[in-house]
Amino acid sequence: MDNESSKKIKSLVEMYGLNLRFAEKQGKVYKAYTDKGEFALKRMDAKQGLDFLSYIQQLYQQGYNRIVPIYPTLDGRHAILRGNSLYYLMPWLDNKEREAHVQKHLDLFRELARLHTVTVREVPVNGEEREEHFERMATRWELEQDVLEKFIEQSERQLYMSPFQLLLCTIYSEISGGQRYAINKLKEWHESTSEETKARSVVIHGKLSNEHFLYDQNGLGYFTNFERTGIASPIHDLLPFLDRAFQTRPQAFDHGMEWLDAYFRYFPFTDEEMQLFLSYLAYPSSIFSIIEKYFSSETTKNEIKFVQRLQKQYWRMKNTEYVVMRLEEREQRKKNQDTSAPSE
Repeated sequence: MDNESSKKIKSLVEMYGLNLRFAEKQGKVYKAYTDKGEFALKRMDAKQGLDFLSYIQQLYQQGYNRIVPIYPTLDGRHAILRGNSLYYLMPWLDNKEREAHVQKHLDLFRELARLHTVTVREVPVNGEEREEHFERMATRWELEQDVLEKFIEQSERQLYMSPFQLLLCTIYSEISGGQRYAINKLKEWHESTSEETKARSVVIHGKLSNEHFLYDQNGLGYFTNFERTGIASPIHDLLPFLDRAFQTRPQAFDHGMEWLDAYFRYFPFTDEEMQLFLSYLAYPSSIFSIIEKYFSSETTKNEIKFVQRLQKQYWRMKNTEYVVMRLEEREQRKKNQDTSAPSE
């Protein structure tokens, strides 16, 4: 760390009544060694700062305290403005995991369910906005269906397909199946909610990650990095996390189901929430982006790289499909049980 950065950190921690002995940068956080122990100093964009601090305060007021605490300065401020940046101070957690990596995921999802349970509330829904959302997504996905079909027809007209085109034609039926399923689920959600005037919203973490779930010395898990927090549907926390987790070689993603079971045990989705969740989870948007980029490229294509990227996105789609189908089977069993249950 250069001398100027060290001076800046020294002046910042002094506002907390601390004397800096040494500082080092670890990722996006400064680890400050002081006369009163080790602390984490974090910088964020000032534009996000006011919302971030107000949501943290709201969570505490609602009884949710599994947040790495943010210390006030000597004059009572919870963040220090310097130029276009805000700085805030937290205790340094070594993040010693209690058990295996799998256990951390389970703890994270259970704690996320608790966060959503504590902050859940029903909010009015604007019927016109919901209709616009449905029309926008359905139109976009159906257009992408048509575009993909044209790419297939274009490939099949070739006397000799490129390696990318050959792989695409081989897996096309599976991609198309994912598109159809997602669109049908979106239509189910639209039909189910047509008369609804309210929906559930929660305070979302906004940037859910293993790196943002830390353990203290007692093995208790705490969320950190609420800089993208806000009020939204609970699916906005789950979808990005799962999407990243599925970026591996194809496998029976049973541990993904275990994560979701840990979450749904404490915060079960309504039927309508599950329909929308499955719709967004199932839609193969990433694989379509690669395909569209390949066919729209007017320069010489690197076939090897495009084939590798298509293969990786196909694996991601198959991992997603495994979890989606397991959830779908579970939803169908619930419906069958409800149908067969004797009426009073």
